[in-house]
Amino acid sequence: MALAMDLGLAKEKLLDDPDAAAAMVDEAHGEVKLALQELRDLARGIHPAVLTDRGLDAALSAVASRCTVPVTVEVDLPARPVPAIEGIAYFTVSELLQNVSKHAQASRASVDVWRAGDRLMLQIQDDGQGGAAVGRGGESSGLAGLAERLDAVDGVLVVDSPPGGPTAVTAELPWRGRAAGRPRG
Repeated sequence: MALAMDLGLAKEKLLDDPDAAAAMVDEAHGEVKLALQELRDLARGIHPAVLTDRGLDAALSAVASRCTVPVTVEVDLPARPVPAIEGIAYFTVSELLQNVSKHAQASRASVDVWRAGDRLMLQIQDDGQGGAAVGRGGESSGLAGLAERLDAVDGVLVVDSPPGGPTAVTAELPWRGRAAGRPRG
């Protein structure tokens, strides 16, 4: 619905301000690409094939490639966490990068993933406008939902986003790695 309205506004601006119309169409094109990829991921099931087959590094690189700003991805893990935690990490980063694309007005972002003791750490940073906070409506209501989902598995979400930016969102999840020699399942 919002996409249709954005395209309608772009159509109205086409004659008066072609440059603004082109920018609006370009933004709508990015939103369509994100929506189509989300539909493809849903059609393949909860766990994207690349996550199951190749792990967080490859899966997060694929998510980053769909972001509307350049994203660097650094994954430094000694092993893979259990599939449930890996999936939560994947969808957390995916949702946060969607927020960067839709709200941050950033020119670049980064994703860092590492293990600290018995915790899986995720940090997503961008150089955008800042002002994101858990519980303040708009994108922030999405952050509140994400914080609740992480809390349900003994995870934590911390948002550092002063007005004017930059923004850093850190998520902690329990590590729960796979036992040696145990098959994936």
